[in-house]
Amino acid sequence: MPEQLSVFDIVANASLLVQAVLVVLALASIVSWMMIFQRWFFLRRVVNEVDEFEDHFWSGIDLRQLYSELDGHDDLTGIETMFVSGFKEYVRLSEQSGAEIDSIMQGVQRGMRVALTREEERLGTHLVFLATVGSTSPYIGLFGTVWGIMNSFRSLANMSQATLASVAPGISEALIATAMGLFAAIPAVISYNRFSARVDVLMKRYEAFSDEVTSILHRAAQARISKA
Repeated sequence: MPEQLSVFDIVANASLLVQAVLVVLALASIVSWMMIFQRWFFLRRVVNEVDEFEDHFWSGIDLRQLYSELDGHDDLTGIETMFVSGFKEYVRLSEQSGAEIDSIMQGVQRGMRVALTREEERLGTHLVFLATVGSTSPYIGLFGTVWGIMNSFRSLANMSQATLASVAPGISEALIATAMGLFAAIPAVISYNRFSARVDVLMKRYEAFSDEVTSILHRAAQARISKA
């Protein structure tokens, strides 16, 4: 009974280009998994941070006291940075003589919008790479597949009698390239879709929180100006 070739033997005897394709796909898969685990733990931590801050924010604490607790800290979370940015603009503009409500609220919204944009960029880190791996890996594997099959057919030209055993190694290395491309692409696509959906949910929560803070500060500005 003829000895069966192992996957390692097939890869070791593959052409240089197919080996290069496999190395590229293997590296892409390793980096993808590193980013997948990093994003999973990161987004899970962000969700917990948002839950904890919202509970503290709606506990009835005075907003000036909350601002004093957070202002000046370098390790603020994303939602804390949004609140501090908006409230800092509110304090700065409301203390100016002759300040109007519209100008105050425009400053508050502008400050929170800048913080929101930065947080969106932070949440989306590595997602572009995962999307790139998910969309390009099958084509890279297909390139290796086409090259391997092409070499198999080229080898038939030098044989007087073609057998399945003579072309099987070339076809096997070609199919391994396809399998490797799918192995790199599938987790990246699933993770990208999952993380993108989670980022969208977080951004909606940030936007809702921004609207609530703006509404609260708008009422506070009206009360302040009416007393003046």
